[in-house]
Amino acid sequence: MSKLMGLFSNFRIRKRVLAIADAFIVVVAGLFANIPLPLYANAIDRADLLALFFLSVILCFSSLLFFGAYNKLWRYLNRYDFYTCIKGVFVGLLVTHIFFYLINGNLHWQFALTQALIASFGVCLFRYMFRKTFISLVNTGHQEAIRKRTMIIGAGNAARLLLNEIKNSVKDAQNGVATSNASKINPVCLIDDDRQKIGKTYEDVLVAGSTSDIPKIAKQEQIEQILFAIPSCPPKDRQAIMDLCGKTGLPVKVIPFVGTILDTSSVGDGSTSFATQIRDIKVEDLLGRDPIKFDNKDIRAYIENKVCMVTGGGGSIGSELVRQIAKYNPKQIIIVDIYENNAYDIQQELVMEYGKSLNLVTLIASVRDYFRMNQIFKTYNPEVIFHAAAHKHVPLMENNPMEAIKNNVIGTFNVATLAMFNNVKKFVMISTDKAVNPTNVMGASKRCCEMIVRFMSMQKDSNTEFVVTRFGNVLGSNGSVIPLFKRQIEQGKPVTVTHPEIIRYFMTIPEAVSLVLEAASIAHGGEIFVLDMGMPVKIVTLAENLIRMYGKVPYKDVPIKFTGLRPGEKIKEELLMNEEGLKKTKNKLIFIGKQIDIDTSKFINELWKLKSAASENNDEIAISALHEIVPTFTTPEKFNSTILKNSEPAAQKA
Repeated sequence: MSKLMGLFSNFRIRKRVLAIADAFIVVVAGLFANIPLPLYANAIDRADLLALFFLSVILCFSSLLFFGAYNKLWRYLNRYDFYTCIKGVFVGLLVTHIFFYLINGNLHWQFALTQALIASFGVCLFRYMFRKTFISLVNTGHQEAIRKRTMIIGAGNAARLLLNEIKNSVKDAQNGVATSNASKINPVCLIDDDRQKIGKTYEDVLVAGSTSDIPKIAKQEQIEQILFAIPSCPPKDRQAIMDLCGKTGLPVKVIPFVGTILDTSSVGDGSTSFATQIRDIKVEDLLGRDPIKFDNKDIRAYIENKVCMVTGGGGSIGSELVRQIAKYNPKQIIIVDIYENNAYDIQQELVMEYGKSLNLVTLIASVRDYFRMNQIFKTYNPEVIFHAAAHKHVPLMENNPMEAIKNNVIGTFNVATLAMFNNVKKFVMISTDKAVNPTNVMGASKRCCEMIVRFMSMQKDSNTEFVVTRFGNVLGSNGSVIPLFKRQIEQGKPVTVTHPEIIRYFMTIPEAVSLVLEAASIAHGGEIFVLDMGMPVKIVTLAENLIRMYGKVPYKDVPIKFTGLRPGEKIKEELLMNEEGLKKTKNKLIFIGKQIDIDTSKFINELWKLKSAASENNDEIAISALHEIVPTFTTPEKFNSTILKNSEPAAQKA
């Protein structure tokens, strides 16, 4: 039975079987049509009947072939394909009887009409019955019950390689050989916008339509999951396709870039299997731009054989910094973090990955503690410092301004000062776009940190190169909205968005960290590095896309609730490209802004005043001092009212 099913699973053989069946149906239809009826008393004689059968079989086959009746697998037939069969039969028989009349001089129009009606009905009925019966047997033979009916978007190289893997895995499974998860995928149809591919089959799977047909075909074919197999698809097109996939309410998975798949280092067991690397779609897949690429050679040349210290090394940014630094063969990595659980997690991850080949030191310490940090500097003599330790949650810092000042401002001053005193080669601080014209304590404290780094870079007796890297929101970080949205969706709660008009710039954690590392490799001191992060993304759009990624419908399956702006929150973050004095680097998406010089004596006095107020836990004096030291620090009400006022005329015009 399995051999018979395997034989008929070959598309060429099935095509021939279908052609033979059509010929049989046309002949049988002619026999029925030749039965004398009230419409015509005399039957056609045997010689004419045989000639008509011969012509009708050949011409009907040619007509059906011309109209594409043999280009589609039976399981994919829809209403349009039945129309194609009817058209093919009628045109074939019309040509048959016209040709017979020209040769013989006899025109049997009643016979022709009756034969066409019976033959077209028979051809359609055969296909319908075969879809319901034979395909069910084939599916049973292939254990389709455990295979998910899958729509594959894209009919390019990635999709074809995947189909070939699925085909081989199914064969292995039938023979009782252990195989990959590819055998659990039932590729029902392909989708591609190349019209030359539509109607063709690849590994017996039909290209059933274009991306605009995704919702319709998904419903017709009872699709259970969608697989996005266009790794090189431009971001804007990817977003449009994902929106269409979202309308189906089905889970969507993606195939990574072919280059990533073929890079055996990206798979733990060295496998280059497509199926093992199919993953759930991530929010970063929906960014409206291509991933940022960085020059790893420059980074390696800078990191290799150096002692690198990462403050806040257990956090989302800090831990990724540690991961990437570890790849470039550093002499030693020093993780400094006050939160022991995070520090332990990244420590164990690296121990499992590198074993004893990585010289790793994990220290529990606070950047607020000058004397403890001084002890660390004296003991380990770091050459490069990546300062990622900071409080960065805007609403929490509005309610706890002293902690933002102590941890961010004083902590940065401690580490930067010790870096200069200990002749560290390079100090790289991680900042945020919220430091640009800040409307909250967190943003103002980070702007003050930038000024501290600038102050240090202006010291003539310093041998340390001080650098600032500034970027927007990081997808998936501890302070990101994405983890919150995911928890809300998974727990069946409404997704909460503060304001329908709020927008942000986004980048992935690896992109943010690569920017920091590349900045370290090309910096000479005194620069501020900013990233062109493309178009901003509406938070509500991000929430809608995330809901769709879970196979649910926004506002229907998962409500979206607008809760109002949080304390200190901006409607719109300002463009990083507006930084004064921006100039290009060899990476076209990284820019350098020459920081504004500051009055060092005035700054140090204001900083001392701020530190004193923070030490006394006096919120009012400390925030007032923060306003003095950061002149661009404004209120969110003033900033947001200006933004909303400017957006109203544009909205009315639209």
